[in-house]
Amino acid sequence: MLNVYLLRHGQTEWNADGNRYCGRTDLPLTDKGVQQAQLVREQLKDISFKAIYSSPLQRAYGTAQIASGGKEVIKDDRLIEADFGDWESKSKEQFIEENPALWERWNKEPLITQAGGTGETAQTIINRMNDFFTSILQKHPSGNILVVAHNGVNRLYLAHKLGMNVKDYRKITLDNSTVSLFQLDEKGELTLIHLNSRL
Repeated sequence: MLNVYLLRHGQTEWNADGNRYCGRTDLPLTDKGVQQAQLVREQLKDISFKAIYSSPLQRAYGTAQIASGGKEVIKDDRLIEADFGDWESKSKEQFIEENPALWERWNKEPLITQAGGTGETAQTIINRMNDFFTSILQKHPSGNILVVAHNGVNRLYLAHKLGMNVKDYRKITLDNSTVSLFQLDEKGELTLIHLNSRL
């Protein structure tokens, strides 16, 4: 059984500014985001990780470096945040006002609707996250790993693996620098232990 400690990165300037959609924009952590990652390091200090993986974006990679106590962090492009297309850099209120029909389509059919009109579909995101965890499970069939990624991709993956209707993924809350712990068995079946936890 593989124990996956799935961590959302610490706060960025856009998280603090009305939770603007950050997507592929490569923003650093704020001072608060650094402090959040330091708190996670304290929470995880007694756990031995076989490996630490991160999205290549600096807000995730920086969180991983701090939270792991400076251990080696392996970047993996499959963990990058969703491509939000024209929603990038905008708050939800802004882009809904600009194109309410597109938001309605995303809400109803995210698996086949491109986020922001030109970004990724939820199915594309789920496929790459599934591919990541399938390959990781082959490398590490047991033990603990730390994975640092993003709000959008983490929630979509969890919604899919928990058997939820993917359009309900926003019913899962993942705050900055919180840990969700789940287990993957040899068949890749997921059992959720903690969600959005400070452990």
